[in-house]
Amino acid sequence: MAGVFTPWWRNRRLLPWIVQAAVGLLLLVLVAFLVGNLVRNLTAAGLLLSWSWLGNPAGFDISETLLPFDASLPYWRALLAGLVNTLRVVLVGLVGATLLGTLVGTASFSSNALLKRLARIYVELIRNIPLLLQLVFWYFVVFLALPNGTAAIQLPGVVLAKSGLFLGAPELVNGVWQSPLKITVEFGALLTGLVVYTAAFIAEVVRGGVASVPQGQWEAAGSLGFSPLQTLRRIVLPQALRVIVPGLNSQYISLAKNSSLAVACGYTDLYSVAETSLNQSGRAVEVVLILLGAYLVIDLLISAVMNGLNGLVQLRER
Repeated sequence: MAGVFTPWWRNRRLLPWIVQAAVGLLLLVLVAFLVGNLVRNLTAAGLLLSWSWLGNPAGFDISETLLPFDASLPYWRALLAGLVNTLRVVLVGLVGATLLGTLVGTASFSSNALLKRLARIYVELIRNIPLLLQLVFWYFVVFLALPNGTAAIQLPGVVLAKSGLFLGAPELVNGVWQSPLKITVEFGALLTGLVVYTAAFIAEVVRGGVASVPQGQWEAAGSLGFSPLQTLRRIVLPQALRVIVPGLNSQYISLAKNSSLAVACGYTDLYSVAETSLNQSGRAVEVVLILLGAYLVIDLLISAVMNGLNGLVQLRER
């Protein structure tokens, strides 16, 4: 009946907005309380937030960095060098983990029983061993156990030694390997650990995506003369991407966050530089805020790219 008044607690359109507003207000009050408590404690300790220390000389060196750096440069430059190192291992790790995970995931559908079994063993074994232990294994047991000098592993254009991986045209000078391109054992151990670990999870994502494609697609492709590999590459994987891409997003973000375990391999990443900066400057809150902001931005960028890719692979209704 027209003109009947509906109480607000029965209004199905108004009630959700009221609940959201109440929850939002509660969150704002909680955040204001926490920030106020933080400011009061910092004031009592004489440690108000300050960013001027970022311009002070860092006073420490970074063993490996793509950016030129020495101890006389300021803290902000050290943190930037650490961030570049983190982005370096994250970007290369994403590519390596995707390739290896895709190969292992598709191997689960191989007609070769041995290859299929090895893929399952790899996934179950790697996923159930903590990443930190794997990084320690790769660094101390594998890479630091490599021979040096003339006993190093030598391949055409490649030398793998305890001092690093040398690419291009390696040559031995006074018992020390030198080449135009060198990858340190710290970076190599961290990258190997991240790739091997993350690829095991990506393999499961790929396996689930491939399994979501109806069996009739395989049979139809076979009837047209496609080989199993051609069917997988041209027919199945393009359809499976709709299921695979959302799962890859979380695995990529996990890899970015797990890169902070670089300290186990002695690799100087953002977290390692921030920890040294905190110990020397004593600016704990500021350093933690920088770390939180940096990793948050990295994860949001990965999520934005993957969400865009997800939109491209989804079916569009006419």
